[in-house]
Amino acid sequence: MSDTKEVIQARLLAEIDNTYDKTEGSFVYDVEKPVAIELEKSYIVQDLITNKGFADTASGTYLERKVGAYGLYRKMATNATTTVTITGTIGALIITGDKVATDLVNFTFVEDKTIGETGIETVNVICDVTGIMGNVPVGAIKYYPVTLAGLVSVTNTIAITNGYAAETDNELRLRYYVKVQNPGTSGNVAAYIAWCLSVTGVGGTKIFSLWNGNGTVKATIINSNKRAADAQLIIDVATYIETVRPIGATVTVISATEKPISITVTLVIDTDNYILADVKTAIETSLTDYFKTLAFTETYVSYAKIGNLIFDVAGVLDYSNLTVNSGTSNITTDAEEIAVLGGVTLG
Repeated sequence: MSDTKEVIQARLLAEIDNTYDKTEGSFVYDVEKPVAIELEKSYIVQDLITNKGFADTASGTYLERKVGAYGLYRKMATNATTTVTITGTIGALIITGDKVATDLVNFTFVEDKTIGETGIETVNVICDVTGIMGNVPVGAIKYYPVTLAGLVSVTNTIAITNGYAAETDNELRLRYYVKVQNPGTSGNVAAYIAWCLSVTGVGGTKIFSLWNGNGTVKATIINSNKRAADAQLIIDVATYIETVRPIGATVTVISATEKPISITVTLVIDTDNYILADVKTAIETSLTDYFKTLAFTETYVSYAKIGNLIFDVAGVLDYSNLTVNSGTSNITTDAEEIAVLGGVTLG
C-alpha cells in the first residue's frame, strides 16, 4: 500500500533543516502539504496501473487483454430462446418480428408460420433482451403486446433456462487460472475441462476418463446459471469438443441431474415491517444462491447452513420445525447431481 499524504509530508519535512520552523501552520509546513497530497494521488495511480497488469487484480478490459494472450475471451450475454404454442384461427399468419410477452419481457417470433387445421402451432421465439431476464417458468409467456389478427392465446410449455449473463470478471479470472495452473496437454482431463468451460453457457463441468472403456471420455456439464444443461448446450459442447479432441477419443457430453431440495419451516417474522410473501421470496433467493455455490464443488447440502440462511433473512425473528427433503439432516449429492431449490413451504 502506498504511503499516505501524512507519511509523505513527514518525510519531506525531515529533509528540511531544523533551523526552520516546520510546525503545523508554518510557511514550510504549508508549502510541503500540497506536494504531499499530489504525491499521494500519484502513488495511488501508480498502484492502479500496476494492478491492471496482473490477472488477480485486473478488471474489465484490462483483464480481457491479460487473458486474451492465452486465447481466452469473455463469454458474452445471450438471448434466451424457446418455442411457444400458439392457438388461433385456421389460416392466421404468424410473422417473423411479431411479439409475445411475459409480465416483464418480450419475445420475438423468428420464423413465419400459418395456423393449420388443428388451430395450434409451435413457433420459435427469442427474448428481446440478453441475460437471465429471459429465463422464465412454464406458462410465463401468455400475452400479445399488440393484437395479432387470428392469434388467440400463447404459452410456453417448458421452463426457459438458456438466457446467460455475460461472464463476470471473477468467472473469467477462474477460467484463466484453470488454463494456466492446470495446463491441458494431449487431451488430458485439464484440456477437456478448459474446452467445456470455453463454450458460452457452460458454468461447470466434471470429466470422467475411461468411463466406458478405453478411449472413452464423459463430460458432465451444468449451465452458467448452475442448472441442468439443455439439449442445445449439450450439442454446442459436443460439437466444439469434436473439433479439438485427440484422434481416437470417443466423447459423450451429458447434463448433470438436478436434485430438488424442498424446505418446510415455521417462521416468526416482524409483521410490523415485513410482509410474509416478501420474506418467503427473500428466503428462496438466498437458498437458490447457496445451492449455486455447491454445484460441482460440494457433495452435500448442509441442514445447518440452510437454517442459518433462513435466520439471516431480513424480517425473520425466529424459525422452527425446519425440514429439508422431509428430514433434519444433510442431503448428499452424487458426483453428477446438483442441488436446486424444489420449493419453500411455510408451516
